[in-house]
Amino acid sequence: MLGWTLMFLVVAIIAGLFGFTGIAGAAAGIAKIIFFLFIVLLVISLLVNALKGKAPRA
Repeated sequence: MLGWTLMFLVVAIIAGLFGFTGIAGAAAGIAKIIFFLFIVLLVISLLVNALKGKAPRA
């Protein structure tokens, strides 16, 4: 999923160079959704690991 996030970020940056039109707005919107999805998954992962008593790996 991280690969998809980076791909949408690159598409959003390239589209931004040509002006924030339909494609740039859509790519930036998708990148935002995926970013917040990763934040939620991170929090869930940290909570599950904390409840199991495992220390987070570095």
